[in-house]
Amino acid sequence: MMKRRFCPIPRPQGYHHGDLRRALLLAARQLVDRGGSSALTLRAAAQQAGVSPAAPYRHFEDRDALLAAVLAEGFRELAATTDAARISASAPVDSYLAVGSAYLQFASEHPHLYRLMFGPECNKLQHPDLLEAGQEAFGVVLRAAHECTAAGLTGSRSPEDVAIAGWSVVHGLASLQTDGVLERVTQRPLPDVAQALFSILVEGVAPR
Repeated sequence: MMKRRFCPIPRPQGYHHGDLRRALLLAARQLVDRGGSSALTLRAAAQQAGVSPAAPYRHFEDRDALLAAVLAEGFRELAATTDAARISASAPVDSYLAVGSAYLQFASEHPHLYRLMFGPECNKLQHPDLLEAGQEAFGVVLRAAHECTAAGLTGSRSPEDVAIAGWSVVHGLASLQTDGVLERVTQRPLPDVAQALFSILVEGVAPR
Protein backbone atom coordinates (compact mmCIF):
# COMPACT_ATOMS: atom_id res chain seq x y z
CA MET A 1 0.00 0.00 0.00
CA MET A 2 1.32 3.41 -0.93
CA LYS A 3 1.86 5.91 1.85
CA ARG A 4 -0.36 8.94 1.43
CA ARG A 5 1.43 12.25 0.97
CA PHE A 6 -0.61 14.92 2.70
CA CYS A 7 -1.07 18.35 1.18
CA PRO A 8 0.04 21.27 3.37
CA ILE A 9 -2.84 23.02 5.10
CA PRO A 10 -3.13 26.76 4.47
CA ARG A 11 -2.46 28.61 7.72
CA PRO A 12 -4.17 31.81 8.89
CA GLN A 13 -2.44 35.07 8.13
CA GLY A 14 -3.06 37.32 11.09
CA TYR A 15 -6.71 37.59 12.13
CA HIS A 16 -8.19 36.48 8.80
CA HIS A 17 -7.75 33.15 7.10
CA GLY A 18 -7.13 33.31 3.37
CA ASP A 19 -8.98 30.04 2.59
CA LEU A 20 -10.61 28.72 5.73
CA ARG A 21 -12.96 26.28 4.01
CA ARG A 22 -10.15 24.67 2.04
CA ALA A 23 -7.95 24.45 5.13
CA LEU A 24 -10.73 22.73 7.07
CA LEU A 25 -11.38 20.25 4.25
CA LEU A 26 -7.71 19.34 4.05
CA ALA A 27 -7.56 18.97 7.81
CA ALA A 28 -10.69 16.82 7.88
CA ARG A 29 -9.38 14.62 5.06
CA GLN A 30 -6.14 14.04 6.92
CA LEU A 31 -8.03 13.09 10.06
CA VAL A 32 -10.19 10.60 8.14
CA ASP A 33 -7.24 9.09 6.26
CA ARG A 34 -5.35 8.59 9.49
CA GLY A 35 -8.07 7.52 11.87
CA GLY A 36 -11.34 6.95 10.08
CA SER A 37 -14.74 8.27 11.08
CA SER A 38 -14.09 8.42 14.81
CA ALA A 39 -11.17 10.82 14.30
CA LEU A 40 -13.30 13.48 12.60
CA THR A 41 -14.87 16.18 14.73
CA LEU A 42 -15.25 19.90 14.08
CA ARG A 43 -12.95 20.64 17.00
CA ALA A 44 -10.28 18.24 15.74
CA ALA A 45 -10.49 19.71 12.23
CA ALA A 46 -10.13 23.22 13.65
CA GLN A 47 -7.13 22.19 15.70
CA GLN A 48 -5.54 20.44 12.71
CA ALA A 49 -6.08 23.56 10.58
CA GLY A 50 -4.72 25.86 13.29
CA VAL A 51 -7.91 27.88 13.78
CA SER A 52 -10.31 28.48 16.66
CA PRO A 53 -12.91 25.84 17.60
CA ALA A 54 -15.67 28.17 16.41
CA ALA A 55 -14.14 28.78 12.98
CA PRO A 56 -15.59 25.68 11.22
CA TYR A 57 -19.14 26.92 11.79
CA ARG A 58 -18.54 29.71 9.28
CA HIS A 59 -18.67 27.11 6.52
CA PHE A 60 -20.14 23.91 8.01
CA GLU A 61 -23.21 23.86 10.19
CA ASP A 62 -22.24 20.57 11.81
CA ARG A 63 -19.95 17.55 11.56
CA ASP A 64 -22.22 15.86 9.01
CA ALA A 65 -21.87 18.81 6.63
CA LEU A 66 -18.08 18.70 6.94
CA LEU A 67 -18.05 14.93 6.40
CA ALA A 68 -20.28 15.28 3.32
CA ALA A 69 -17.88 17.81 1.83
CA VAL A 70 -14.91 15.51 2.47
CA LEU A 71 -16.71 12.57 0.85
CA ALA A 72 -17.71 14.69 -2.16
CA GLU A 73 -14.05 15.53 -2.69
CA GLY A 74 -13.24 11.84 -2.30
CA PHE A 75 -15.66 10.90 -5.08
CA ARG A 76 -14.26 13.61 -7.34
CA GLU A 77 -10.74 12.38 -6.66
CA LEU A 78 -11.89 8.86 -7.50
CA ALA A 79 -13.47 10.14 -10.72
CA ALA A 80 -10.30 11.98 -11.74
CA THR A 81 -8.11 8.97 -10.96
CA THR A 82 -10.24 6.46 -12.84
CA ASP A 83 -10.82 8.78 -15.80
CA ALA A 84 -7.08 9.33 -16.18
CA ALA A 85 -6.66 5.55 -16.30
CA ARG A 86 -9.46 5.26 -18.86
CA ILE A 87 -7.93 7.88 -21.14
CA SER A 88 -4.44 6.42 -20.95
CA ALA A 89 -5.52 2.96 -22.16
CA SER A 90 -5.23 2.19 -25.87
CA ALA A 91 -8.36 0.11 -26.49
CA PRO A 92 -11.96 0.09 -25.18
CA VAL A 93 -11.66 -3.13 -23.16
CA ASP A 94 -8.33 -1.98 -21.76
CA SER A 95 -9.96 1.30 -20.73
CA TYR A 96 -12.82 -0.55 -19.04
CA LEU A 97 -10.38 -2.71 -17.07
CA ALA A 98 -8.04 0.20 -16.33
CA VAL A 99 -10.91 2.02 -14.63
CA GLY A 100 -11.39 -1.02 -12.40
CA SER A 101 -7.70 -1.24 -11.55
CA ALA A 102 -7.54 2.46 -10.66
CA TYR A 103 -10.67 2.07 -8.53
CA LEU A 104 -9.07 -0.78 -6.58
CA GLN A 105 -5.89 1.21 -6.09
CA PHE A 106 -7.83 4.19 -4.75
CA ALA A 107 -9.68 2.00 -2.25
CA SER A 108 -6.42 0.34 -1.18
CA GLU A 109 -4.67 3.67 -0.63
CA HIS A 110 -7.59 5.31 1.21
CA PRO A 111 -9.44 2.53 3.08
CA HIS A 112 -10.99 4.75 5.77
CA LEU A 113 -12.24 7.28 3.25
CA TYR A 114 -13.48 4.55 0.92
CA ARG A 115 -15.58 2.92 3.63
CA LEU A 116 -17.17 6.26 4.50
CA MET A 117 -17.83 7.13 0.87
CA PHE A 118 -20.03 4.05 0.44
CA GLY A 119 -21.15 3.59 4.04
CA PRO A 120 -24.38 4.70 5.72
CA GLU A 121 -22.92 7.16 8.22
CA CYS A 122 -23.53 10.21 6.03
CA ASN A 123 -27.06 10.56 4.62
CA LYS A 124 -26.19 11.32 1.02
CA LEU A 125 -29.77 12.27 0.13
CA GLN A 126 -29.39 15.36 2.30
CA HIS A 127 -26.30 16.58 0.45
CA PRO A 128 -26.88 17.26 -3.28
CA ASP A 129 -23.22 18.06 -3.95
CA LEU A 130 -22.22 14.69 -2.55
CA LEU A 131 -24.78 12.92 -4.73
CA GLU A 132 -23.51 14.78 -7.78
CA ALA A 133 -19.92 13.82 -7.00
CA GLY A 134 -20.93 10.19 -6.69
CA GLN A 135 -22.60 10.36 -10.10
CA GLU A 136 -19.39 11.82 -11.56
CA ALA A 137 -17.45 8.80 -10.31
CA PHE A 138 -19.96 6.34 -11.78
CA GLY A 139 -19.97 8.38 -14.98
CA VAL A 140 -16.39 7.31 -15.66
CA VAL A 141 -17.38 3.63 -15.55
CA LEU A 142 -20.32 4.40 -17.80
CA ARG A 143 -18.14 6.19 -20.37
CA ALA A 144 -15.81 3.18 -20.50
CA ALA A 145 -18.81 0.89 -21.01
CA HIS A 146 -20.17 3.10 -23.80
CA GLU A 147 -16.80 2.88 -25.56
CA CYS A 148 -16.96 -0.91 -25.41
CA THR A 149 -20.51 -0.88 -26.78
CA ALA A 150 -19.56 1.49 -29.60
CA ALA A 151 -16.76 -0.89 -30.55
CA GLY A 152 -19.25 -3.77 -30.79
CA LEU A 153 -17.77 -5.63 -27.83
CA THR A 154 -20.82 -6.10 -25.61
CA GLY A 155 -23.40 -7.66 -27.91
CA SER A 156 -26.96 -6.69 -27.03
CA ARG A 157 -26.08 -5.68 -23.48
CA SER A 158 -26.71 -2.03 -22.67
CA PRO A 159 -23.82 0.22 -21.60
CA GLU A 160 -25.63 0.81 -18.30
CA ASP A 161 -25.74 -2.93 -17.55
CA VAL A 162 -22.09 -3.35 -18.53
CA ALA A 163 -21.13 -0.41 -16.30
CA ILE A 164 -23.09 -1.75 -13.34
CA ALA A 165 -21.61 -5.22 -13.80
CA GLY A 166 -18.08 -3.85 -13.76
CA TRP A 167 -18.74 -1.50 -10.87
CA SER A 168 -20.35 -4.26 -8.80
CA VAL A 169 -17.40 -6.62 -9.28
CA VAL A 170 -14.77 -3.99 -8.51
CA HIS A 171 -16.66 -2.44 -5.60
CA GLY A 172 -17.25 -5.84 -4.06
CA LEU A 173 -13.59 -6.78 -4.38
CA ALA A 174 -12.47 -3.40 -3.01
CA SER A 175 -14.78 -3.78 -0.02
CA LEU A 176 -13.53 -7.30 0.71
CA GLN A 177 -9.97 -6.00 0.55
CA THR A 178 -10.44 -2.91 2.73
CA ASP A 179 -12.45 -4.85 5.31
CA GLY A 180 -9.72 -7.49 5.62
CA VAL A 181 -11.98 -10.30 4.43
CA LEU A 182 -10.18 -11.16 1.20
CA GLU A 183 -6.96 -12.18 2.95
CA ARG A 184 -8.91 -14.70 5.02
CA VAL A 185 -10.10 -16.64 2.00
CA THR A 186 -7.11 -16.40 -0.34
CA GLN A 187 -3.38 -15.88 -0.11
CA ARG A 188 -3.19 -14.52 -3.65
CA PRO A 189 -2.26 -10.85 -3.96
CA LEU A 190 -5.00 -8.40 -4.88
CA PRO A 191 -3.75 -7.77 -8.47
CA ASP A 192 -3.89 -11.50 -9.24
CA VAL A 193 -7.40 -11.86 -7.85
CA ALA A 194 -8.49 -8.75 -9.74
CA GLN A 195 -7.06 -10.07 -13.01
CA ALA A 196 -8.96 -13.34 -12.62
CA LEU A 197 -12.24 -11.54 -11.91
CA PHE A 198 -11.68 -9.12 -14.78
CA SER A 199 -11.23 -12.05 -17.15
CA ILE A 200 -14.49 -13.59 -15.95
CA LEU A 201 -16.22 -10.22 -16.28
CA VAL A 202 -15.02 -9.62 -19.82
CA GLU A 203 -15.98 -13.14 -20.88
CA GLY A 204 -19.40 -12.61 -19.36
CA VAL A 205 -20.23 -9.39 -21.20
CA ALA A 206 -18.62 -10.30 -24.55
CA PRO A 207 -21.02 -11.26 -27.38
CA ARG A 208 -21.43 -14.90 -28.25
